[in-house]
Amino acid sequence: MKREDDSDEASKLHGSRATSRSLIVRLQNDDSLAWDRLVTLYSPLVFHWCRKMDLPEQDLADVFQEVFHAVAKNVAKFRRDRPNDTFRGWLRTITRNKVYDFYRRQGREPKAAGGTDANLRMSQLPADTDDDETDEQQAHNELFHRALDLIRTDFEERTWKAFWRVVVDGQTPNDIGEEMEMRPGTIRVAKSRVLKRLREELGDLIE
Repeated sequence: MKREDDSDEASKLHGSRATSRSLIVRLQNDDSLAWDRLVTLYSPLVFHWCRKMDLPEQDLADVFQEVFHAVAKNVAKFRRDRPNDTFRGWLRTITRNKVYDFYRRQGREPKAAGGTDANLRMSQLPADTDDDETDEQQAHNELFHRALDLIRTDFEERTWKAFWRVVVDGQTPNDIGEEMEMRPGTIRVAKSRVLKRLREELGDLIE
């Protein structure tokens, strides 16, 4: 079976668009398309956090707007000063604060465990239970897949299929090389290029 050289075949695997600036930088520069991507990525997760705190369905939309209004107002201040600082953790803190603000206005207490207002506004959140950790892992997996959907069209079908089979399906380059008529090294190039693009554009948001 004839195969192309790694260098020739790999050159065909590159995406069609040049790598854009990091999404977090574009958000800080008030890029409207970046805001659309942010909402696409994180709307389901924000709703998930709100529901975990027993927020009534009829109030979800209002709190959701408050959350993203706070993000727009404060995103320029977002920093990763510590190893555990993530955009996801920062957004979760904002969401929790807004839910607590809602309950305080209603003169009620939220379902989720917490502490004083001062403690709630710290970036270190209360530890999750095992069930919470499972839910969070599922939510993070869904976030990862939404992020992949956003960059899907930047790559040729061959590149994407190689990446998907290795990263998502868990197969090795050697396993799929014969089937795809690609050298294992070329498959690894495809995988690394997609992951590199994901990190460059969305890394600060999904890590």
